[in-house]
Amino acid sequence: MHAFDILGDPVRRRVLELLADGEQTSGAITDVIRAEFAISQPAVSQHLRVLRDSGFASVRAEGTRRFYAIEPAPLSEVDAWLGRFRLLWEQRLDALGTELARGKRARGAPSRGTDAGHHRKGHDT
Repeated sequence: MHAFDILGDPVRRRVLELLADGEQTSGAITDVIRAEFAISQPAVSQHLRVLRDSGFASVRAEGTRRFYAIEPAPLSEVDAWLGRFRLLWEQRLDALGTELARGKRARGAPSRGTDAGHHRKGHDT
């Protein structure tokens, strides 16, 4: 399965969001996912298995509890793939930043000139 096939599912994306905050028990993950998506415990277990089998998550046992953690390697691959496109939006964000700064300067210049000498506190003219 390709990384975007894994990430294309909203339940799996949500599980990864939960794991981004740190290691979680399967029970805690199941509780959140069942409440948000109204799916069964076996369905949540299936999504956890897909994440584990695809390398997006790891699991460790502690007694009867299972702790899931995010694995960064597959996400690094996604980030590398997105890197080809990042330049497109970075250029647009840089241009937006330039326009916002230009707008602030344009709005700020007249107000500084008109307010500076005429309306000082305690010196109304």
